Amino acid sequence: MFLKIKNIPKVSWSSEKPYNFKPKFSTFFFLCFGLALFGLGEGLLIVSFTGASPWSVLAQGISLNINLSIGTITLLISIGVLILWIPLGQKPGMGTIFNALIIALMIDLCIKFVPTPSNYTYQLILAIISVLTVGIGGGIYLVSNLGAGPRDGLMIGLQKKTNLPIAVVRATLEISVVSIGWYLGGTAGIGTLLFAFGIGPCVALGLFLVDKIFSTDKKKGQ
Repeated sequence: MFLKIKNIPKVSWSSEKPYNFKPKFSTFFFLCFGLALFGLGEGLLIVSFTGASPWSVLAQGISLNINLSIGTITLLISIGVLILWIPLGQKPGMGTIFNALIIALMIDLCIKFVPTPSNYTYQLILAIISVLTVGIGGGIYLVSNLGAGPRDGLMIGLQKKTNLPIAVVRATLEISVVSIGWYLGGTAGIGTLLFAFGIGPCVALGLFLVDKIFSTDKKKGQ
């Protein structure tokens, strides 16, 4: 059952270690492909006009209480999350850098070329698709094992400390973040709630699908 997954699977194209700046082509390809899907999903959520992601709600809430822009707060939150990596034993890699670059590019492209549905039902459907896309994309790029983005690294570190399923850890993180952001005055919509409650199971589903599709004898022997 994918909801019980606790570890990031290793497959034939997974890097042996995150500190690998000369990965195999297949490893690099799946890293970029997964991040592109992740960024596409983030962009679709924005385009759906059903609510921002939980971390954006947090940034908005904090910005309403101190004299800093949402962009500056978002940067400071990312730095803060990376600092939390230290006691959790997480380490950055190529994927940490490409996470910021590719996701930002895909969000911009999505906003530019994907129109917002005029019908609210279709907006909700788009929001659901966005969460699934982020989850599957996240699963693909995490399996490449070239380093996670700030939030995913926090998720992995907390999972190792608590030994809880990845779906539970990620859902708890997102729900906590959106709750704090909403309490501080941030605006949350139905899309925000879909993301907060759905992203954990969707990331677990992404990991499960990658493991099933690319499972090898090598993986079974580890």
